[in-house]
Amino acid sequence: MLDTTITGSLPKPAWLAAPETLWAPWRLPSETLAEGQRDAVLIALELQEAAGIDIVTDGEQSRQHFVHGFLARIDGVDFARRVTIGIRADRYKAEVPTVTGPLRRREPVHLDEVRWARAHTERRLKFTLPGPMTIVDTLADEYFRDRRALAMEFARVLNEEMRDLEAAGLDVVQLDEPAFNVYMDDVAAWGIEALHRAVDGLRCTTAVHICYGYGIKANVDWKRTLGSEWRQYEQTFPLLANSRIDQISLECRNSRVPLELLDLLRGKDVLVGCIDVATHDVEGAEDVAATIRAAMKYVPPERLFPCTNCGMVPLPREVARRKLLALGAGARLVRRELQGHE
Repeated sequence: MLDTTITGSLPKPAWLAAPETLWAPWRLPSETLAEGQRDAVLIALELQEAAGIDIVTDGEQSRQHFVHGFLARIDGVDFARRVTIGIRADRYKAEVPTVTGPLRRREPVHLDEVRWARAHTERRLKFTLPGPMTIVDTLADEYFRDRRALAMEFARVLNEEMRDLEAAGLDVVQLDEPAFNVYMDDVAAWGIEALHRAVDGLRCTTAVHICYGYGIKANVDWKRTLGSEWRQYEQTFPLLANSRIDQISLECRNSRVPLELLDLLRGKDVLVGCIDVATHDVEGAEDVAATIRAAMKYVPPERLFPCTNCGMVPLPREVARRKLLALGAGARLVRRELQGHE
C-alpha cells in the first residue's frame, strides 16, 4: 500500500554526462561508455533503494533523451538528417531526426539495460519508453506524412520491444506521453488506440505517464499561461479510465491541477506526483505526506502510488537524492497513520 516509485529518469553522474542538462553529450569515450552507463545504473538503483523506493527504474542512465534513446536503433529513422522543429505545439524547438522509410527494429533496443538492472535489484523493476504520440511529436516525418499512421507503426515497434523486456523479468512498463497534455483531440481520435496497440498481449503492469514536462524554462513559462487551474487532465482522464492501461502517472505537487479530477480515474492505479521536479527546493516528508493525504480523498490508498511529477535528470544529483528520501519518508508517514487506524 502506497508503494513509491519514480517517473523514470535520475541525474547522471558528472563523469558520465554534463550535469543538469537535457540531451547532454556523453563524457566517456565509446570504448568505455557502456561500462560507465552500467556503473551509473548501479548507483541509481542504490540511491532509490536507500530512499525506500519500492518500484525502481534504471534511472535512464543509458539514454541521452527519453525519446531519441529508443529511436537511435530503429531502421527508418535517420539521425544524419536532423532538422530543428517546434515540438509540443511549438512550445520549444528541438533538433530531431527524420523518418525516411519503413520502421523496423533491428534487434531489441533496451534488453541489455533491463537484464542488467534486473540482475542487480530484488525490488520490482519499471522501465520507461516514449509513447507513440510523443514519439511522433519529437521527430520529422518525410515518409508517412500522417501522424496517426506513424503512431500506429511506432506502437507496433514498441510492442515488439516491450514483449522482449517483459520476458527479461520486467514488472512494470511505462509509456511516457507528455503530448497527451497538448493534443487532446488526437488523444481521443487515435492516441488511446495507439497505446492499446503498444501494450497488446502484455502480462506485466502497464502505465502511462502524462505530465506538464521537465522543469526547464520552456515548460515553466508555458505553465504560467495555463491560468489558475490546469484542466487538461479533465479531457484525457475519462478516456484513460476506460482504457486497458493499468496505471496513470500524473503531475500533482505544486501544480494547479484540481485534485477532484483524480476522481475521473476510478478503477485505475494512480501514480500521484508528490515531488516537484521544477524546483531545487527539497520537500520535507510532511510535504509529501500532505500531498498523499489530499489525493486519498479521491484515490483509495491501495491504488495510490506516490511518485515524482516528472523525470529528474535536469536536477543536481544531491537535490534529487534528498527529494527521493522525502518521497520515501512521506509515504512511510502515511502508511503508519493508516495502520494506526486499522
